[in-house]
Amino acid sequence: MSASSLTLTASSPMRTLRWTLAGLLLVLAWDASGLDLALAHWSGSADGFALRSNWFLLQIAHEGARRLAWLAVLGLTLCVWRPVGVLRRLPHARREQLVAGIFMSLIVISALKYISDTSCPWDLAEFGGLARHVSHWALGQADGGSGHCFPAGHATTGFALLSGYFALRRHAARAACIWLATALVLGLAMGLAQQMRGAHFMSHTLWTGWLCWLTAWACDLAVTHLAPRKPAATARIQEHHRASRARNACSRSRRPGR
Repeated sequence: MSASSLTLTASSPMRTLRWTLAGLLLVLAWDASGLDLALAHWSGSADGFALRSNWFLLQIAHEGARRLAWLAVLGLTLCVWRPVGVLRRLPHARREQLVAGIFMSLIVISALKYISDTSCPWDLAEFGGLARHVSHWALGQADGGSGHCFPAGHATTGFALLSGYFALRRHAARAACIWLATALVLGLAMGLAQQMRGAHFMSHTLWTGWLCWLTAWACDLAVTHLAPRKPAATARIQEHHRASRARNACSRSRRPGR
C-alpha cells in the first residue's frame, strides 16, 4: 500500500478513532502492569538517580532540546504566512491548524501538570526523597512530595509535533508519515532522557503522547468541520454586499436632478 493510500485511509474519522482507542488501551495496559517503578529502578536507587545532573541529559537533551523546539515552533508559526518546503502544499487553514495544534498540546499538558498531585520519581522515598508512590489515578490524594509532575512536560516538545501529521495527511501523504514517525521518536526520546534523570515515569510519557495525539485530532476535526462553511459564508457576505451596492445604485438613479 502506498503512503498516499495509507494516509488517505487513515484520514477517515472512524479509522483515526480506532487508532486513538488502541493507543488508549496501550497506555492503560502499561498503567495496569505496574512497570513504572521497575523501569525507574534501572537508573535509580535508594541514593537517587546517578544521571540526574548528567551534563548531556541536562544541557543537551533537556535545555538544548527545549530551546531548539521553541525555535522550531517560531519557524512553523512564520510559515503560516511564508510557507516553505512541503508546507507550501497546505491551504492556509491547515498551516494554522498545525501551529494551533502545537500550542493547544502545550496548554493541555501544562494545565494538567499544574493541577496534578503526582510527584516525580526523584521525590519518592525509595529513590532518596520523602514522598510515597501514589498512582496518578488517585485524584486529590497527595503523596507528600512537590507534585505537578504528571503528565510529562518535556516529552511534549516532540509529541506536540503530531499536529503536523494531521495537517499534512490529506495533502502530502509521504511527508505526513515521516512527520508522524519523527514526532513519535522525538517524544519518546525526550521522555526517556527525563526518565533516566528521575524526572518522570514511563506512564507520564505515554500519557503525554496520547493526549497530544487527541488534542491534534480535535484541532483537525474542528478545521475540517469549519473549512467547508467558510467559502459559503464568504459567498453570502459578498452576495449581500453586491445586493447593497445594487440597491444604493438604484436609489441614486431615482433621485431627481438638482
